[in-house]
Amino acid sequence: MEAQTVHLFIFNGLADWEPAVAIAGINNPRYQREPGRFRVATAAATAEPVTTMGGVRILPDITLADLTPTASAMLILPGGDSWERGENREAIAKAAEFLAIGIPVAAICAATQALARAGFLDNRLHTSNAHEYLKATAYRGSSLYRNIPAIADGNLITASGTAPIDFAYQIFGTLQIYTDEALNAWYALFKHGNASKASALASQGQPV
Repeated sequence: MEAQTVHLFIFNGLADWEPAVAIAGINNPRYQREPGRFRVATAAATAEPVTTMGGVRILPDITLADLTPTASAMLILPGGDSWERGENREAIAKAAEFLAIGIPVAAICAATQALARAGFLDNRLHTSNAHEYLKATAYRGSSLYRNIPAIADGNLITASGTAPIDFAYQIFGTLQIYTDEALNAWYALFKHGNASKASALASQGQPV
């Protein structure tokens, strides 16, 4: 089985912690429904190394220009201050290509503001850091805002920057990485510190 690639957009100043839980789960075959089905690759505007907000230096696997949506299972857009300055426009253009053909896009924190500014949240249920945060863009989707940590509407996932666990949960569910039982046990454990469901699965030989 050839692995499907989930692409993580990287750029100078990206918020390391926001996609970390999701990409770790995607790249780790342990406990997955189909182990090894997915792998993570990084994509950037250029082939030059980027440095994250946490000071980690990353060499991109591919440039956005060379990224074909049909060759990807999902595009993940992490947050970072540059979105608020109107930067990363190449990534929004690429996200438009993904959404146009039904390939999922997952955005968190400031990346949601960029999507709002570009009109992608006008007709989809969505969330962000706060409703006021998106209203500043003068977008037309205010009635569809939901004050929850993360939400998926069709092929678009949005999340607050304070909700990396919920962001990962929506990503895992969209990609169907785990069985529903395993996913719910994972969420109970990592979101609420409740190990009972995970322990029950472990007793059946299906640890989380």
